[in-house]
Amino acid sequence: MRFQSFDHPRRSTALAVLAALAAFSGTAAAIDWTGAPTTEIPVFYPGQASWEWVMTEKDHSGAPNFRAGKNCKACHDGEQADIGAAVVAGSRLSPGPVAGRPGMIPLHVQTAHDADRLYFRLRWKAGSGATPFDAEVAARVTVMIDDGSVKEAARAGCWGSCHDDGIGMASAPEGSQISKYLSASRVKLTRQGGGENIKPEADLAALRNSGAFLEYWQAKLNPGQPALAASGYILDKRHRLDDGAVSAQAEFAGGEWTVVLSRPLAASGGGRKPLAPGKTYTVGFAVHDDHADHRHHHVSFEYTLTLDGAGSDLIATAR
Repeated sequence: MRFQSFDHPRRSTALAVLAALAAFSGTAAAIDWTGAPTTEIPVFYPGQASWEWVMTEKDHSGAPNFRAGKNCKACHDGEQADIGAAVVAGSRLSPGPVAGRPGMIPLHVQTAHDADRLYFRLRWKAGSGATPFDAEVAARVTVMIDDGSVKEAARAGCWGSCHDDGIGMASAPEGSQISKYLSASRVKLTRQGGGENIKPEADLAALRNSGAFLEYWQAKLNPGQPALAASGYILDKRHRLDDGAVSAQAEFAGGEWTVVLSRPLAASGGGRKPLAPGKTYTVGFAVHDDHADHRHHHVSFEYTLTLDGAGSDLIATAR
C-alpha cells in the first residue's frame, strides 16, 4: 500500500503507522487474549521436500512408516530445529545454502472464538539479513484449515498441497507457475508431481462441493503499513476469494510481529469450511519471513484444533 497523495514523506510514514495501529486495535481488540493459552509451534525450513518426496523411500527413509499410517508429527515432533538446520545449510533438499535464513522459527499461537468469528493470534521474532527473494513484502503468515475432508492434511498438514513440480521445486518445468494443489485434482501423480493433468471441471466441482479442499488465510506484512488479508482455497490450484471474509491486523514492535487473523464462523459460498464448536480441524502454519518467497518459507507439521472441547493441540475457547 502506498501513500503517494501526501506531499511530505514524514507525514506519510506517520499516517501509515497510525493506520496500522488503528487496524490492529479494531477486530483484534474485540478479543481479550489475557489468559488464553499460548502454544509454541516450531516452523522449520523444508527446502524442496514435497509430498512425492515424503512418499518415496529412496528419498525419505520414513516413507514406509508414513505409508503404513504414521503421520509426520508423530515421527518427527521435537526434531524440527535439527531438520531445518540441516536443510537450510545446503543439502539435496536445498541446493546451495541460503544465507542468513534460520532453520527454525518459534511461532507462538493463541486461538479463540466469540459468537461470530474464529481468531488466530500469531507472534514471532522477525529475522533480518537473509537473502531477500520478495522485495515487495517483508513477511507473510498463513493458516491452512481442513475439516477432515482432505486425508493428506490430517497426515501431513500443508505438505498435502506441496508437490514436486510447484514453483521453485525440484521438478518444476522451466518457467512453470504451478501453484499448490491437491492430489485428488490430478488424473495421475508421478514422483515429479501431477503437472497440468487436471481432472475435468465436473470432477473438480464435485470435489469442491464435498469439501475436499484446503482453506487458507494469509496476512501480507510490511512494517508501518496495515496488514493485507488474502484468503481462498486450494484444490487444482490456489484460488483466491475476494469476499472480504478474512480479516488481518498486525503490529510490528521490538523486532516482533503480532498478527491476528479471523473469519466468521458461518461459511459463505464455495471455498470456505464451516466452523463449529466441538468439531476437530487440522491446521498448518507457514511463515514467509524476512522477504522470503515460495519454497523459502518455514512450515509446521499438522496440528489439531477444536472450538471449545478438549483433546486437541489447539483449543479455541469462547472469549
